Amino acid sequence: MSDLSELYQEVILDHNRRPRNWGALADATRISKGHNPLCGDRLTLYLKLDGDRIAGVSFEGSGCAISKASASLMTDAIKTQSVDDAMVLFHKFQDMVTTPIDEPVDEDAVGKLAVLAGVREFPARVKCASLAWHTLKAALEGADEPAKTE
Repeated sequence: MSDLSELYQEVILDHNRRPRNWGALADATRISKGHNPLCGDRLTLYLKLDGDRIAGVSFEGSGCAISKASASLMTDAIKTQSVDDAMVLFHKFQDMVTTPIDEPVDEDAVGKLAVLAGVREFPARVKCASLAWHTLKAALEGADEPAKTE
């Protein structure tokens, strides 16, 4: 395993062990649930919107290390962003994890989220990494149905 891969793996494990922004957000203005039926990951995302800005974000749930780490990294990345910027980041993340493995990742476009680019090697894990992001999209769009990775 390369030094970079080991570093990325350590970041993912750290976010799984000590997820950032974990727990219910008491004054959330939007709550969205997500479910990955392939492996059973479940997530509840709490957003507090102030106009078109994300004023608060947190999550709870159960699932694999990749799912939890992705949610932790995502909540850090979208804090204080506008709704439009968060949607742009959703699309950049989706592009990253669905780009063929033999194509380079635009790390400038996704920043720290690039640590999750390795999931491209394992197609079933793409859904684990994407669950939080689909749940975010559902919350931003005000969807009533739980988000799914299917």
